[in-house]
Amino acid sequence: MNLRTVSLRRRVAVSVLLVLFLVLVALVIAVDRTFQGQSNKDVDLVLRDAENRAGVLLMKGNPPRDVVRQLTKRNIHVTVELPNGIRFGDAPEDGQFVRKNHTFGAAKFTFYADTEAISQAQVRLRKLLIMLGLGAIVITGVLMIWVVRRALAPLDAMTSLAQAIAAGHRGGRLNPSRTDTELGRTAAAFDGMLDSLEGSEQRTRRFVADAAHELRTPITGVQAVAEALVQAPVDSPDRDQMSFLLVREARRAGRLVDDLLALAQLDAGYEMQREAVDLLALAEAEVARTRYVAPDFDIAAEGVSVTVVGDGQRLAQVLANLVDNARQATGPQGSVRIRVDLTGFTVSDNGPGVPEAERERIFDRLVRLDDARDRRSGGSGLGLAIARGVVRAHGGELTCEPSGSGAVFRVVLPVAPA
Repeated sequence: MNLRTVSLRRRVAVSVLLVLFLVLVALVIAVDRTFQGQSNKDVDLVLRDAENRAGVLLMKGNPPRDVVRQLTKRNIHVTVELPNGIRFGDAPEDGQFVRKNHTFGAAKFTFYADTEAISQAQVRLRKLLIMLGLGAIVITGVLMIWVVRRALAPLDAMTSLAQAIAAGHRGGRLNPSRTDTELGRTAAAFDGMLDSLEGSEQRTRRFVADAAHELRTPITGVQAVAEALVQAPVDSPDRDQMSFLLVREARRAGRLVDDLLALAQLDAGYEMQREAVDLLALAEAEVARTRYVAPDFDIAAEGVSVTVVGDGQRLAQVLANLVDNARQATGPQGSVRIRVDLTGFTVSDNGPGVPEAERERIFDRLVRLDDARDRRSGGSGLGLAIARGVVRAHGGELTCEPSGSGAVFRVVLPVAPA
């Protein structure tokens, strides 16, 4: 998205002035046309009045010469032409006039109305409107600088807050008084974005600190055992035990690093392989793996054969993480069941279960409900976070479902069309 970052103040000011200019132009034209139309009506009314008066005078027996003399004034001129060709009255030669002819009997009267005064008044009116319009535009332009600055003050506040946060001053918010206006909605969205970003930053920092703490434990163990192994005599009976401890701590550190790498790949949008995966076959393979690791453990898979399109290795990792988590929760005498249906699969156990308040938190990174037990088993506290990330990368969802006894983890995946 490429946002055009033109000056909003300039855009608003120019837009308002342009609208005002167009309105004033339309107003000048409308007033001029109205004035001209009204003036034409007034002139026509004057000529009609002179015409009526001429008819009345002729009916009273006044000769045409007297009629012309009585009707001719400064702004009205009248001429008459008799049938014998005699003319009375003078037609105006200079100025602007409107002429109208009318015949009374055999006499032809011509009436002239002077419109020069009206034209001059119209010109003065146009100049006055133009001057007032230009003055209004200038005054509006000056006022717009102040008005726009006040109107855009909330945007300046957003800019100042963003700059302050970028400089390291966290925690500032706009806190809009109203959220039902354009600026209110923008400010609320801005505050929400800051909350999300700062929350993400805090989670990242906490995760980095927790990961460093987790890595320090096995690395410290590797270092201590390695130093003891180097210093121990060649014929010491403890060398085999120390070698075993060294391998165990090294594997623990390696597993944690692998889990951190898997999370980093998921966060970066890791491109997974796409192939047809039979969930029931995947569950049976996991049962076989678990029985090989713990021959006496009670685990079984059941359900229908369902095919999804995804990364078989990653989905197997999800199933292994859920089964290992259930096996660690139930202990050697527990039982785990994998059930495959048309929408995915569930992994349930008969362990102590997950408290309702913890059913979402257990998917956070480096979270353990039983810290000591998980450390002894070599868990990193990242298994469920990785499992959910893989499932969501496949377009599905992993949740911890309510259960009367034990824990139930539900995996929903988009099933491939038949």
